[in-house]
Amino acid sequence: MKFPQKHTLKQIATILSCDFVGDEDFPVYGMNEIHVVEPGDIVFVDHPKYYDKALQSAATIVLINKKVECPKGKALLVSDDPFRDFNTLTNFFKPFQKAEAAIAPSAKIGEGTVIQPGAFIGNDVVIGKNCLIHANVSIYDGCVIGDHVTIHAGVVLGADAFYYKNRPEGFDKLLSGGRVVIEDHVDLGALCTIDKGVTGDTTIGEGSKLDNNVHVGHDTIIGKKCLIASQVGIAGCVIIEDEVTIWGQVGIASAIRIGTKAVLYAQSGVGKSLEPHKSYFGSPAEEANKKFKELASIRQIPSIIKKLG
Repeated sequence: MKFPQKHTLKQIATILSCDFVGDEDFPVYGMNEIHVVEPGDIVFVDHPKYYDKALQSAATIVLINKKVECPKGKALLVSDDPFRDFNTLTNFFKPFQKAEAAIAPSAKIGEGTVIQPGAFIGNDVVIGKNCLIHANVSIYDGCVIGDHVTIHAGVVLGADAFYYKNRPEGFDKLLSGGRVVIEDHVDLGALCTIDKGVTGDTTIGEGSKLDNNVHVGHDTIIGKKCLIASQVGIAGCVIIEDEVTIWGQVGIASAIRIGTKAVLYAQSGVGKSLEPHKSYFGSPAEEANKKFKELASIRQIPSIIKKLG
């Protein structure tokens, strides 16, 4: 998430009421999670296990809960609670805006687009040309939708990330300041839910088709011309490359990659990255031919026992 304008390290430290290490005029351009950071971004870290990863990341400002040696060319924001202060920055730069109408005056809607009664279009939403938005669709603030997109009834675009810190008093939510981006010629079936990124974009690539009741988690990127059947659940920070086919009731764990033109058969459980141009089945998902042979062998066990007996 980029800030509307450049800020200095001292200005950010003042917003957070925290100490800093580095030149007070060190430039700060935005904030992001570690998998999408760029130079000029703030990244937060609150556990020693991940200090090195954050300090050596592309981020040039590290929001951290301990004074450590600052890498050359970087700066530190030293906070007693980086998770809390990351939320403080999200609230400061991207505060919640109350809706004043079913279709926000700030929304931009392209020529030829039809929005059926009962749809909600939030602040600063951009919708391209020749789209069809059916009844009772909710498109939260800041979503971007391309041309020739069809969105069926009950779809929710831009709900918050499912991202919590477990504290003694209960679960503390990481606020979401990112977006959902739907590219051209995408179809979204009824009751799909696509969560916005924490600081970046959740993206559905050009020409992809999602069946009814598909869930896509925060910051996930789905490539071009993917086909995803009903009741698939995709966690956050997943990368699904182009032309992947995912059949019904597949579950995909967070932060993994599915290779180009992979096929995932129904009810598979995916807990690790999968190679391109292969078919997979089972839970945990493995190459389909191997899994089918294993299942065939298992079916032989009763007859083998009977012979041995």
